[in-house]
Amino acid sequence: MAKRQLNRRQNWRIEKIQGERAARAAKRESQSLEALEGGDLGPEQLGLVIAHFGVQVEVEALEGELAGQVFRCHLRANLPALVTGDQVVWRAGNQGIGVIVAQLPRKTELCRPDTRGQLKPVASNVDLIVIVFAPLPEPHANLIDRYLVAAEHAGIRPLLLLNKADLIDDKNAVALNALLGVYRQLGYPLLEVSAHHGNGMQLLQAELDGHVSVFVGQSGVGKSSLVNSLLPEVDTRVGPLSELTGKGTHTTTTARLFHFPNGGELIDSPGIREFGLVHVSRDDVEAGFIEFHDLLGRCRFRDCKHDREPGCALLKALEEGRIQPQRMASYRHIISTLPEQDY
Repeated sequence: MAKRQLNRRQNWRIEKIQGERAARAAKRESQSLEALEGGDLGPEQLGLVIAHFGVQVEVEALEGELAGQVFRCHLRANLPALVTGDQVVWRAGNQGIGVIVAQLPRKTELCRPDTRGQLKPVASNVDLIVIVFAPLPEPHANLIDRYLVAAEHAGIRPLLLLNKADLIDDKNAVALNALLGVYRQLGYPLLEVSAHHGNGMQLLQAELDGHVSVFVGQSGVGKSSLVNSLLPEVDTRVGPLSELTGKGTHTTTTARLFHFPNGGELIDSPGIREFGLVHVSRDDVEAGFIEFHDLLGRCRFRDCKHDREPGCALLKALEEGRIQPQRMASYRHIISTLPEQDY
């Protein structure tokens, strides 16, 4: 069934209602914060945001007698929006409540556009982005390439992870091997695992230990199952594939951080069926295709669009097999989706 389009008045009314609700929530939050700060607060200390819930966040104490304990914290009005993975300065109050007074600088930031096209951070201080895909729902090179561009743009090392490897059969093996072969040839680290059967999970754990990682990928690829296998005590809810669309159903609703016993953290993020890149430029996209690096700037024309221009270094590399057609098609598709001024 086609998705019903809302008219301008309906959209205005929805935004008005949401704005009124947000204003009421902000007023209640301000009153709670005033009451909290009017009492006795502990000294300033370091904390880690492990989950975000509307106007409040969960903070894990990182030092002192409270180290390891989790507090539901209010945010002072002058603070920017916080995300899972942020390091903060906070003060403890009573009954597991606290106040965040400052945000420490982020080393990295993973962002995606929201439904209105506004850029929204989803996790911070990540140093490994695990791009999860599976035989079902069918993987698409363009979506994987979008994640790779986003990882390159954010300065985060990527790891490609094929989950549900037990579902590889005669019908999908040829296409999957061709897909994986392209990324292996480019030198991207790639693992094949099965969260259901446990195959390859020890190798995955070894890759994750000592890093702050985030799992990304379309719904239904088994990110929650991977978390359950890596951290059995977490028991994250797992959703089935939609019988109607063959796509995954959303099971994770907010990014949450988990600790590994041997060191390192994992941020489990909501499933994303399409990863928009409206916040990046054409140059950013080209930088995200690592096989282009030695070719950029060698075209005959400085403003070459790498389409039909004579003397294009990328087109020549495509003819010679140094760029795979699959990757060139992904590049062109991503460029076509950028805001008009960028292509």
